[in-house]
Amino acid sequence: MKVVQFKEYGGPEVLKLIELDLPNIGETEVLIKIKAIGVNYADTARREGAYVVPTPLPFIPGLEIAGEIVGMGEKVKGVKKGDRVMALIESGGYADYAIVKANQLIPIPDGVAFEHAVAIPVQGLSAYHILKTMGRLKEGETVLIHAAAGGVGVLAVQLAKIFGAGRIIATASTPEKLELAKEMGADDLVNYMEEGWENKVREITGGKGVDVALEMVGGDVFHKTVNCLAPFGRLVIYGVASGNMPKFYPSKLMKRNQSIIGFFLSQIMKEPDLYLSSLKELISFVEQGKIKTTIGGTYPLEEVAHVHQILQSRKTKGKIILIP
Repeated sequence: MKVVQFKEYGGPEVLKLIELDLPNIGETEVLIKIKAIGVNYADTARREGAYVVPTPLPFIPGLEIAGEIVGMGEKVKGVKKGDRVMALIESGGYADYAIVKANQLIPIPDGVAFEHAVAIPVQGLSAYHILKTMGRLKEGETVLIHAAAGGVGVLAVQLAKIFGAGRIIATASTPEKLELAKEMGADDLVNYMEEGWENKVREITGGKGVDVALEMVGGDVFHKTVNCLAPFGRLVIYGVASGNMPKFYPSKLMKRNQSIIGFFLSQIMKEPDLYLSSLKELISFVEQGKIKTTIGGTYPLEEVAHVHQILQSRKTKGKIILIP
């Protein structure tokens, strides 16, 4: 089997395509012939040795896979060879085969392509639980979604609509990205590259502010987003893409009963009943046409270094997919 591996931390050039023997299949595991691989910022953080948890070396990145079952352990039940499935795994997805525990599999409906299925697990689960579990979004509330043309953003806009948000304010860095957010269902558009964007958000809400905000940039954007919160507002942090870790005085939250909440998908994955049920719900939304996945590009696995470069350039829209 071919895999992409790195033996040292660094830039995209440390990613090497190598050949390994097929792994042995455990009695409760399946072997998947991978058809599509999701690419995430977590993969680049792993490569740089800057992920939230330690990354052991050598390492094969890749969290999201979709493909067909081609082998099974003797105690596996409920699935069969040829089944179309997807899975969210800790590592090993940058390959043409993967071993996965059978109880981690989610079936892919016949009408959903592998590329669209694999665009759901990381960003879809993140958007779902940032809004619903951590942000506690209620019907009629106003939500502010930063980077609304990114992988999480395009799904968060659509899910906020499904969950009954009264108003969705989307931010992005270019007119083209803002137009994509509008196509996904955003009600108001704000370019956060423009000076004073936070004042525009407050104007849109009539001075009240937003009930829920999704923030993953850090630095100055974080502080300005705090200033956009309404009384009882919740800001959910799910990344620091700028690399600028903000300093903050928690007592500032007391005056208006506001909350700042952290989100890390790995904690959701430790609760199988929570993440498996929500992932099944998400793929059903795709099948029913309630969620539209936005594919920003598909690339052969051999071009993985280039893919990491363009992802980190922040010039992509939607989900980037690798094809083994």
